[in-house]
Amino acid sequence: MVCYVNDLPHPVPPAGTLLQLLAALELAETRGIAVALNDFVVPRTDWPAQPIQAHDRIMVIRATQGG
Repeated sequence: MVCYVNDLPHPVPPAGTLLQLLAALELAETRGIAVALNDFVVPRTDWPAQPIQAHDRIMVIRATQGG
């Protein structure tokens, strides 16, 4: 199955979770990121239980310093 991470296709296993996807992208332990699933922000505490479905749109945003 395929979902889209920052508009790029990414394969995910059936019954995968948001945390599993972020771990595969090496982002699970990264601080300063926010994740939206289909335009809704998912709190970090919900990542382990949040299922990913085919064609879901996931947006990962990193906080940066500067102005």
